[in-house]
Amino acid sequence: MVAAESLSGVVPHIIDTHIHQWDPFTTPREASRVAPLYKRAPRLLERMKPLLLDQGARELIHTAAHVARPYLPEDYGTDVAGTVAAVGVPVKAAVHVECGWHREDQSEETAWLDGLPFGQGTAPELVAIVANADPRRPDFPQVLDAHARASTRFRGIRSMGAWHPDKGVKSWTDGEGVLRSTAFLNGFRALAERGLTFDAFVFSQQLNDVALLAKEYPETTIVLDHYAPPLGLLGPLGKTLGRSDAQRADLLAKWQDDIAKLADHHNVIAKHSGLAFPVLGYSVGRIDRARLAERVAPLVDHTTRVFGEDRLMFGSNYPMDKPVADYGTIVGALTDLLAPGGPDLLRKVFHDNAQRAYRL
Repeated sequence: MVAAESLSGVVPHIIDTHIHQWDPFTTPREASRVAPLYKRAPRLLERMKPLLLDQGARELIHTAAHVARPYLPEDYGTDVAGTVAAVGVPVKAAVHVECGWHREDQSEETAWLDGLPFGQGTAPELVAIVANADPRRPDFPQVLDAHARASTRFRGIRSMGAWHPDKGVKSWTDGEGVLRSTAFLNGFRALAERGLTFDAFVFSQQLNDVALLAKEYPETTIVLDHYAPPLGLLGPLGKTLGRSDAQRADLLAKWQDDIAKLADHHNVIAKHSGLAFPVLGYSVGRIDRARLAERVAPLVDHTTRVFGEDRLMFGSNYPMDKPVADYGTIVGALTDLLAPGGPDLLRKVFHDNAQRAYRL
């Protein structure tokens, strides 16, 4: 069992580089159509999930509680309050990453975020915004400029590329090779010219697409989200994934090889994020700190080894990870796994590297 470690005296405070904010009642979200029903009859909606949601959506969220209700600065502040008890230091700053604004003008989400009451009460400061934009769009340069006008916190974009052939898995795009398409690679130049970052969310079998992008644009900071999750690594997922120990071992071995190749591109930074992301194959129910550390150790240890202490950042992926683990559990498990690497590693992952990557 990994010993419980502390960040006290090592890290001034935590910068969380991956959070989501939403209000399905007042902003255009995928959950907006079911949010009123959930508000009136939450237990009924939970029972109706098999009728309302496909398998991929059900396995992604586990429960509608965190996506069919608002998640705003006050809610985030409540969730991070236990971090001092867990690891000895508070969360004082956060980076928002786009989360599916359902409207043509994506800069509206950036403007909405910029006006939220971060830094008030228990809510940490919002120090950067990673917005949504698609480099394949002919007006991509104008979209980037609109985001920049919407907020001085705008630092870069995420364009969802996660796709899997298993029809039981939720994919975020309509095809496999979005990041390596000619339109995407050509359009990406506008982002590179503006010195913006790119957050890449793909699944593990798509890691080579991120490597190609990194090779094409070696001066652009590319941030890998959630380890490019190897779907089903920790348990059954979708229709075919994670069904046996042998299948999961092969999945891990392939992921290890591909992420090591990606780490050879020194403009790529990896987030220690999504440790409790349901798509890894977690069963329904909460997990404690020691068990979480045990389960994600292969991901954390290998990513730390191949990327090195200067190219790693912490992200909670809250509230998407909330159905599996509370905030203090996630921070504590990661602290326990990284502590043997020494205080410099802890300080860089939880604080320093985020300042550099997102120009805070």
